[in-house]
Amino acid sequence: MANSISKSPKALGTENVRSLLMTYSVPAIVAMIASSLYNVIDRIFIGQGVGELALAGLAITFPLMNLSIAFGAMIGAGGSTLVSIKMGQDDNEGATKVLGNVVMLNIIIGLVYMLGVLLFLDPILRLFGASDDTLQYARAFMIPILLGNVITHLYFGLNNVMRSSGYPQKARNATLLTVLVNLVLAPLFIFVMKWGITGAALATILAQSVSFVFVLRHFCKADSYIRFKKGIFTLDKNIVKGILSIGMSPFVINACGCLVVIVINLMLRKFGGDMAISAYGIINSVMMLFFMLILGLAQGMQPIAGFNFGAKQYDRVISVFKYTALYSTIVMSISFLICELLPEYIGMMFTDNEELIGISSRGMRILMMAAPTVGFGMVVGNFFQSIGKAGKAIFLSSTRQMLFLIPLLFALPPFFQLDGVWLSVPIADVLAFITAALMFYKQYKEFKKNIENKSVTTEN
Repeated sequence: MANSISKSPKALGTENVRSLLMTYSVPAIVAMIASSLYNVIDRIFIGQGVGELALAGLAITFPLMNLSIAFGAMIGAGGSTLVSIKMGQDDNEGATKVLGNVVMLNIIIGLVYMLGVLLFLDPILRLFGASDDTLQYARAFMIPILLGNVITHLYFGLNNVMRSSGYPQKARNATLLTVLVNLVLAPLFIFVMKWGITGAALATILAQSVSFVFVLRHFCKADSYIRFKKGIFTLDKNIVKGILSIGMSPFVINACGCLVVIVINLMLRKFGGDMAISAYGIINSVMMLFFMLILGLAQGMQPIAGFNFGAKQYDRVISVFKYTALYSTIVMSISFLICELLPEYIGMMFTDNEELIGISSRGMRILMMAAPTVGFGMVVGNFFQSIGKAGKAIFLSSTRQMLFLIPLLFALPPFFQLDGVWLSVPIADVLAFITAALMFYKQYKEFKKNIENKSVTTEN
C-alpha cells in the first residue's frame, strides 16, 4: 500500500479510505509521538539538570514558540493542502509551483520573525510573565531558537508538502531523524558540556538542520512526484493568496494559542507564582503528547480529504472524517484516564520538588476533565482546513480561544484562585465541542445533498 501510494498519489481517490488513513496517519503519528516524547524528555532533562526555574523560563517562551509555529504552519499547512487539491485536479505543474512558493515564503517570513523578535526579546519576555529569576533562562533558550528560525520554517514547511505529495513514510523518517539527533545532543550539551538550557536549544536547532538536509534531498531527486525545478522560486500572486488563505486557519489557531498562553502565564504568576508556571510547563508537555497524536491523525486525513474534495468524491470525504474523528475521540479518552489516575507519577518524572508535583497534579486533573471532547473539535477544524474552507476553520479555532477561553481566564480566577485558571480550559473545551458539532453537521448535510444530486445526474 505505502509503495503504491508513493508512486501514484491518485490512489488517494481510489483505495480503501480506512486503509489510506492508516497508511498516511501511522507515519505521521509515529513521527508526532517521537517528537512529543522528545519534548517531554527534553523538559525532564531541563528540570532535572537545570532546575524548576528553568522549567518556568521555558514555559515563558511558549508564546514565542507558538507564534513561530503559527507562521510556519500557515505556509506549511496552506501549501500542503493546496498541493493535495491540485493533485486531485491532476495539475502537477501547479503543485510544483506551490512547492517553490512554499520555499520562498518560509525564507521571507522566517527572517522577518527572527529579526523582529531578537530586537525586542527582553521586553517581550517580560510582557509574557518573566520574572527576574526566570528571564535569564527564557532568554538563553530563545536566542539559539531564533537564530535557527529560518531552518525550522523550511524544514516543517517542506516536510508537510512531502507528506501531502505522496511520501508519508519519508515525512515520518525526517521527524524521527530530528528526534534521534536531539536525544543524543540534548543530554550531551546539558549534562556533559554544562551548557544548560542553551544546550537544549542548540540541540533542537542542530537536529532540525540535519532533517532539513534530508527533506531537501528528496525534492532534488528526479523521481519525486513534485520536485525543485528552474522557475518555480518566483512568488506567484494567486498561489501566495491560496497558501495564505488556506493557511490562515492554522495561523489563527497558533496565534490565538500564543495569546492564550500569555494570559495563562500572567494569571498563573498572579495566583500561583513561578512554581505554578513551572507546573504549567509540565502539564503542557503532557497535553501536547496527546494532542500530537490527534494532529498526526489529522495530517493523515488532510491529503485524503483534500484530494477527494478536489475530485468531488464527497462520500470519501465524509468517510475519512468519520474514521479520523472516531480514532481521535478514543485517543483523548485514554489521555483522560491517564491524567486523572496518574498525575503524581507524571510530575515525579520532571522534578523531585514535592510542592511542584502537588501543583502540577491538581492542575492536570482539572485541565483534562473534558479531554474526551477535545479530539472531535480538533479534527473538525483540521477537516475544514483540509478541504480549503479556511473561514470555517478560522472561526472554530478563534471561537474556542478568544470567545470562550480568554474570557473564562479573566472571569474564574478571582473566585477560584489558581483552580480557576485550570478550570477555564475544560469549560472552553466543552463549549468548543458543541460549536464544532453544529458546524460539521451543517457541512455534512451539504455534502449529502451534493452526493444525491450527483447520483441523480448519473442516473439521467
